[in-house]
Amino acid sequence: MILVLLGPPGVGKGTQGARISVHFDLPTISTGAMFRDAVARGTDFGRIVQRYKIDRGEYVPDEIVTGVVKARIEEPDCANGFLLDGYPRTIPQAVSLEGILDEQKRRLTGVLDFEAPIDLVVKRFSGRRVCPRDGSSYHIEMQPPMQPGLCDLCRTQLVQRADDAPDVVRRRLEVYLEKTAPLVAHYKARGLLHTIDASPEPETVFSQVIVLLTALRK
Repeated sequence: MILVLLGPPGVGKGTQGARISVHFDLPTISTGAMFRDAVARGTDFGRIVQRYKIDRGEYVPDEIVTGVVKARIEEPDCANGFLLDGYPRTIPQAVSLEGILDEQKRRLTGVLDFEAPIDLVVKRFSGRRVCPRDGSSYHIEMQPPMQPGLCDLCRTQLVQRADDAPDVVRRRLEVYLEKTAPLVAHYKARGLLHTIDASPEPETVFSQVIVLLTALRK
């Protein structure tokens, strides 16, 4: 099963992706996480990514992202499928992905488009906190840690990501609407798009997802 997750930043697709990954035993390929890790570790790739100011909501060029994704999905753990979160973001990236899968004689199972009102997305952003050590994500209202301000797993002080700041959020949403939203029409025309109402609690959203993916697997 090969899946793509769509939806504006903060809609909750990362949370749902993690649950899908565990439930169906699929590796998650998050380009955003890959970029942040590379920057944090100071790798050559991380230095390249830094040129494009992803912490300000800008996008890394298509050819760079596609090269990284292609190398990742050729690894052994992706042999039985994988979940893409954050890629493709543009029509050219979607076309490139289709070409890569054609070469591998594989096909995309489905595209899950998570939707929620903009005011709810902003609320989710303002309360999101992450662990700088292990990447665990929380929300001060909707998914708080057991101890305020501390990661449940390693007790590290939680932080607000730079790209969750209000001005960056606005820019990210602008970029999303400009470059990523057209993917909805692209995948809808191919009969691959499935819209998920991401407004309810995560458990309710995941129930929708399970019903849909169980049907798609058949």
